[in-house]
Amino acid sequence: MTGIKLDHIAIGLPRAEIAKPFLEDVLGGAPAGGHPGVPYGFTQWEFAGGGKIEVIYPMGPPDGFLHRFLARGGPRVHHLTFKVPSLDAIIARGASLGYTVVGMDRSDPHWQEAFLHPKQAQGIVVQIVESRPRPGSDDDWPVPKPRDDAARLRGLRLSSRSADAARRQWGELLGGAGWISGSALIFRWPDSPLVILVDIDPIREEGPVQIELIAARDLRLPDGNYPELGTRFVQVPA
Repeated sequence: MTGIKLDHIAIGLPRAEIAKPFLEDVLGGAPAGGHPGVPYGFTQWEFAGGGKIEVIYPMGPPDGFLHRFLARGGPRVHHLTFKVPSLDAIIARGASLGYTVVGMDRSDPHWQEAFLHPKQAQGIVVQIVESRPRPGSDDDWPVPKPRDDAARLRGLRLSSRSADAARRQWGELLGGAGWISGSALIFRWPDSPLVILVDIDPIREEGPVQIELIAARDLRLPDGNYPELGTRFVQVPA
């Protein structure tokens, strides 16, 4: 299937404003829309080259899924979002490869979604979306642009216990073109500025490792997780 796009990386936080000083002041990103809602709201930031980070934050009753996510492990990467031309086709392909989608919601004809559970998807939630323009929507409003010195998002690095499983998920199911680079597998989508990098380690816990960035200036990132975001950001060579 052509036309699949890795759209953004999403981080779960108690409040969206926690991310603003780092994503805007340090990385130079620009707000790129959002919406408050129940059981969660979201805000997105765009960076040089078009890559986006989304922050999702809980709203509504305290027993919602995002409240549970944060209580279990604190702020951290929550999911990856892929936009696809046909949700039906992806669901059928997933079934043929042994995947079971969860949380399917087709109530909105302009935003239909399904999810892969992290237990099946190598330690991360995968959101799969078929979206269509809403009648009367106006995309011509001016929006802020990333700073001239903004970082570029390279993508998300994950750990997987199996190269075959990584190829099945990111390549066969979600259409990424994969190749080997050093000790990692890299998957790329033609319409996306983001890549997924996969380290293969049979004994390491599966899931997100770090978000990788490219910049002409020294971003002065901490060696470990950025505390308020519970996520490691690493500057890598261009």
